[in-house]
Amino acid sequence: MSYPDSPEISEEHEALIHFLHLAPVGLVQADLDGTIAMINPISAQLLLPLSRDGNLENLFTALESVAPSLRHVCAEFSPSQGVICDAMYIHFNAGLLGNSTQTIASLTIVKLDKSRLMAVLSDVTLQVKRERELKQSGAWINAILTSITDYTKLSLDRLGRIDAWNKSIGRVMGFEGEALVGQPYSIFYPPEATTPEHLTDRLREADENGWSLDEGLRVRADGSHFWSSAMISPLRDRDPLLGAGSEGESNDPAYSLIIRDISDKQEASERQHKATFCDYLTGLANRRAFFEAAELELERRKQSTRPTAMIMFDADHFKTVNDRFGHPAGDAVLRHLAAALSATFRNFDVVARIGGEEFAVLLPSTELAAAVAAANRLRTLVNATPVVVDGESISYTVSAGVAAMDDSISGLDGLMKRADQALYAAKARGRNRVDCWTPDCPTYQEHQNGSIHSA
Repeated sequence: MSYPDSPEISEEHEALIHFLHLAPVGLVQADLDGTIAMINPISAQLLLPLSRDGNLENLFTALESVAPSLRHVCAEFSPSQGVICDAMYIHFNAGLLGNSTQTIASLTIVKLDKSRLMAVLSDVTLQVKRERELKQSGAWINAILTSITDYTKLSLDRLGRIDAWNKSIGRVMGFEGEALVGQPYSIFYPPEATTPEHLTDRLREADENGWSLDEGLRVRADGSHFWSSAMISPLRDRDPLLGAGSEGESNDPAYSLIIRDISDKQEASERQHKATFCDYLTGLANRRAFFEAAELELERRKQSTRPTAMIMFDADHFKTVNDRFGHPAGDAVLRHLAAALSATFRNFDVVARIGGEEFAVLLPSTELAAAVAAANRLRTLVNATPVVVDGESISYTVSAGVAAMDDSISGLDGLMKRADQALYAAKARGRNRVDCWTPDCPTYQEHQNGSIHSA
């Protein structure tokens, strides 16, 4: 880049360079194709662990392993200037340099003009950790402050089965206490709202932290739902060596379960949740919520191995839909796809829009074959139900890539990369199909370069 041979301009340029190097956040100026023109030390420190050869020549290439759709999102941004993405959380493993700590960076990309991009990167790992701790503490305090007249208390054995109850069980839940003895505490959850593994996870978390609390819908004896907080805590006089899933006698009281009816707080709780963790257009979980939930699930998997699968979905030829019918119609297609995803997957599956027309689903306690079957159900549903916008019928299809967690994958990044590669294979082989990851799946770069041809 050349500059006028003027002292004033040279001084301004020198001041800009000085600012870039001393800025408290990472700054990267790049061309529209991602070629880096200027980068400051903080950005280099964040991006270098992702570079295979130690070079930082292209922003999209550097972020390809953790944000593979970023190049596409920037290319699809048609205005001559504006914010392309704002505070998008990028999760990557700094263990590439021998450190197993998970790093979370916030990325904002602004299109400066028709030829330049500015990326702002900052390490928000500690901030996210504090937010999680505050959220958990806030839920705990909320549970304590709830009126003592709207709760019921039960004791559980070490496998989470109901052992005893207080008389308020009839008032709050509508159950006869005797009928509950020996039942797992999942009897209070809506169908498909949890798994046996998650029930055990909560007991284990109570052992480790002293308590485990969550909010959500619970079910009364008559089938009606209400918004509740449920807190599990270990009993003090039990044998601490007999935790959830241990060998030996299992019918002694081991945990206290307190269920509170907080229906009056449901609206405020959901409003706060949507503002922080929901995608504004589709109402699904946003990228941040997806990564937080997925990391928690994979952390639980380390403690108790169970099958886990991931599906990446992408709306086929979405740019053509926008170009032909307009962006409002494109938004309607995304909302239609989101509704189909919600109808297809279970309550405890993590369904999210992670960028543009790309969606992800994490399926706990799910084998690869079951994940493939679910992906095909979604694909078939979308193919059979066009979207009607202003009287115009719009047909579209989706492609999907499926991968399953195994011991050869280090974490969430590896699982997402495999699902992404399977998605690229599905699109390269003709679209409107579901592919599973195999070692010979094309990489994102191979897909972009056209080295894999459609079948």
